[in-house]
Amino acid sequence: MTASGSSTSDHAVGDRVTTGRVTPERAVAVSAIRLMQGVVYQESDAWDDLVRHQGAVRDHFAVVGLEVVVDDDEGYAYLRTADTPEGENALPRVIRRRTLTYADSLLLVLLRKRLAEFESAGDPGQLVLTHDEIVEMIQLFLHRSTDEAREQHQIDASINRLVGMGFLRQLKDRKGEWEVRRILKAYVDAETLSDFSAKLAEYADADAPEPTSTDAGDTDD
Repeated sequence: MTASGSSTSDHAVGDRVTTGRVTPERAVAVSAIRLMQGVVYQESDAWDDLVRHQGAVRDHFAVVGLEVVVDDDEGYAYLRTADTPEGENALPRVIRRRTLTYADSLLLVLLRKRLAEFESAGDPGQLVLTHDEIVEMIQLFLHRSTDEAREQHQIDASINRLVGMGFLRQLKDRKGEWEVRRILKAYVDAETLSDFSAKLAEYADADAPEPTSTDAGDTDD
């Protein structure tokens, strides 16, 4: 760190990485852009600048009603809509709220449950699941269908939507394998997981028809 507050670090320019002086203003701007693009993880090259300048980054987004959430323990940061102070009118939403299908919500909670089991076992690294493992995991709780092609399409559509929302990441050069991202913890907390797991057990035991809605049915996009 220099006397002027600038730092020297590597920065991507297109596909190239350059080394040079970075002003606090640029570091804040890059951090803000990365957050608008999606979740920023600790392993990202934007993490250090985001943590170092998080006060300024928070002020930047507060103007438009967004809150910057930085979880140092889990190693990720993301944007969410800030609560409106009492007596003030809510600002227009910047982050769209997306209603999930039953299959989307089901897969989201099942992945969160698998992630909790993975971490409880003390396994190192990231949780990676194959396509077959995901299908087997969700099929038990889907409405029984004689149309296997339609069911497969429904599952694949849910996988793709969760990839688009950043909860799953398809691994490069490993076709049909997905990493379950840690950001799931921010959207499905322990209480929601417990409540939904109890409902799933009831559905499985009773062979019940597919419910029309769930408590995990909405997420900010």
